[in-house]
Amino acid sequence: MKLKKELGFLSVFCIATGAMISSGLFILPGIVFGLTGPSVFICYSIAAVLVLPALFTKIELVTAMPKAGGDYVFIDRSLGPALGTLGGIAAWAELSFKSAFALIGMSAFTSLIAPGMFSPFEVKLIASGLVLVFVLVNLWGTKHVGGVQIIFVIGLLVCLGWYVVAGFGSVKTANYTPLLPHGLNPLFAGAALVFVAFGGLTKVASVAEEVKNPGRTMVWGMICSFVVVTIFYVLVSLVTVGLVPGEKLTDSLTPISFGGEAIGSSVGLIVMSVAALLAFISTANVGILAASRFPMAMSRDGLLPSFLARVNKRRRTPHYAILLTSLFMIAVILFLDIELFIKTASAMKVLLFLFTVISSILMRESGLTTYRPTFRTPFYPYLHIAGILGYIFLLVELGSVALLISAAVLAAGFAWYSLYAKVHVLRESALVHLARRIAARSLSGYDLEAELAEIAHQQDDVLEDRFDSLVQTCTLLDLPEPVSRQQLFCIVAEEMAQGLQKPAGEIQQLLEEREKSSTTVLRPGLAVPHIVVE
Repeated sequence: MKLKKELGFLSVFCIATGAMISSGLFILPGIVFGLTGPSVFICYSIAAVLVLPALFTKIELVTAMPKAGGDYVFIDRSLGPALGTLGGIAAWAELSFKSAFALIGMSAFTSLIAPGMFSPFEVKLIASGLVLVFVLVNLWGTKHVGGVQIIFVIGLLVCLGWYVVAGFGSVKTANYTPLLPHGLNPLFAGAALVFVAFGGLTKVASVAEEVKNPGRTMVWGMICSFVVVTIFYVLVSLVTVGLVPGEKLTDSLTPISFGGEAIGSSVGLIVMSVAALLAFISTANVGILAASRFPMAMSRDGLLPSFLARVNKRRRTPHYAILLTSLFMIAVILFLDIELFIKTASAMKVLLFLFTVISSILMRESGLTTYRPTFRTPFYPYLHIAGILGYIFLLVELGSVALLISAAVLAAGFAWYSLYAKVHVLRESALVHLARRIAARSLSGYDLEAELAEIAHQQDDVLEDRFDSLVQTCTLLDLPEPVSRQQLFCIVAEEMAQGLQKPAGEIQQLLEEREKSSTTVLRPGLAVPHIVVE
């Protein structure tokens, strides 16, 4: 059963925005300040530039394949089911970790709003309870998730707008000197660290199947969200450094709340702490929505057990995939180390972006005539090459520990594919089509070109023409053995006599006369015999 298309532009914008603005803005500035000094806003700017190749290629891919699963679908259809399994598991784990981390991050802000009221364990219980609440919202329907998200995001943007406007008048320029106390190298390490802050782009792509007119809505929703979020990242981090003394900001887990305190004393601290809670809650809400689509999409393709692809008949939501994701998040809430998680999540995000860019290149070079995105990445292939080099550089900057943990997740995914999924799938990828194009070999298997053609016709802004309609409703003859031309025309005439309301003999005679006047053979093995009728 297909998912219901219920999300419009505002929902797409708020899902992407709410997914990006959370720990990446309300926690990371203090950690990055301890690494780079006052140049935190430069780290966000560098990260935003490095995201551009992945942003554009992701938009291109999602307008060509607006299916549940986002990154998993892109990687699977371009690089094959083995790497698709790795990418799907990595994307699901990364989104689940990030969403669980958002709820755990609430503890730092609840202690500011209500000091001593909740113990760390009680905060974890509250976070787990919120997961269950969002499970109910997600089971209720995608439309309701989008509606809740709009309320959260509008409230969050209002608080951040007040913070930037009110804070600029109170910044101390002395806080920005020296701008690069530790040199350039920590600057790029900081950019790699905050790269995870742009992970919301992956989330919204995974729900493209539930978006109205995805060929247009996804393009503008993702671009507008990226621009707005980038502006807030840079301005909020710039104002925070100017408001909060360095010794207080270094390694702080509540830097924006301290900035609010500098603006409006305890009132400002509470306002920005509430804004942080809105951000974390919205991230968790969307996290369950988006992350659950990965196991659903993988189950559809035979890479995971089939029950995960089941959709509730009334609500049109993947209830088993939602429950699996929420249980995993609750388990993660109990065992999570902040700094190690941030690096690991960043590494996995960079890997996914790297695979996405490669997927776009393979799709273009495969020669698939049915690969028809409504948006194409500019400056091809130079932007793609720059993105690949930039992401490899970021992976190096993140360090060996994060890479080892990411490798362990990928190894688990490969083990699952080898033991379970490999025998359940037979599917071509764009890589196979590219190999066929280069080597001119005939390779059999799953028809990716046919799937892309079906997707293209399902998009709201793509209409079938008369030829498409004729092909779908025509009579198909599958002859078990060779026949002569006369025998073929006899069979065709008998099949078409009722539909044309003409005697079979007359139709056969017209076909014979047409062929004698001028052959309809185009080349060996291909002919288009035809007649004109009233």
